[in-house]
Amino acid sequence: MRIVGLSGGIASGKSTVSNLFKANSIPVVDADVIARDVLKNGTGGWRRVVKTFGPEILQDDGEVDRAKLGQIVFSDPARRQILNRLLAPFISRGIFWEVFKLWVKGYKTIVLDIPLLFEAKLDRLTKPIVVVWVDPETQLQRLMARDGLSEEQARNRIDAQMSLDWKRTKADVVIDNSGPLEGTLEQFQKVLIQVTRPLSWTEFGLSRAGALSVLVSVIVGVLACSILQK
Repeated sequence: MRIVGLSGGIASGKSTVSNLFKANSIPVVDADVIARDVLKNGTGGWRRVVKTFGPEILQDDGEVDRAKLGQIVFSDPARRQILNRLLAPFISRGIFWEVFKLWVKGYKTIVLDIPLLFEAKLDRLTKPIVVVWVDPETQLQRLMARDGLSEEQARNRIDAQMSLDWKRTKADVVIDNSGPLEGTLEQFQKVLIQVTRPLSWTEFGLSRAGALSVLVSVIVGVLACSILQK
């Protein structure tokens, strides 16, 4: 199985690229979706977060007010680290469970869409790593326009993540999303060719088909040995 790492930064356009993979029938494990699920009312993640940050972060229906929680953690690095530590085990389990389900279904290539790919050290499990990059000013303006934030609020959210310039140095492939969508689409087509090339022997061995091949080989070997011993 080929596990492609997809990362970027807030308002970099990573979700656009993620949707392009889906449109080309490549399944995507989205860490943001998993993070929302582990914060649903009554889950283990929900209980830990409410216990730590207090019931004032809840909406009337008992769900976490993500906007209010975001304001708390993006203005306080220490509390943001606490939130990450609380949710990391639940998110990691969710990611591995989704990967396992796709493995069982026999997919040869999947994408891990994880904003904190490098911070969580999950980049070690992915190859190639695709980083969606934009220049800092474009990122700032897009974030302010998208979420209706002040410049200070937007900068706080951007500064809470590793810089895109650093991430691009760790990438195998960089998609520059600073310009029009047409440019991004053109770059994506080149990435698509790369990630859909035939699997290497190592990747094949990690796939369901590869595992079954190994199992069949072992069974055949055992049976052959049994026959020869008779």
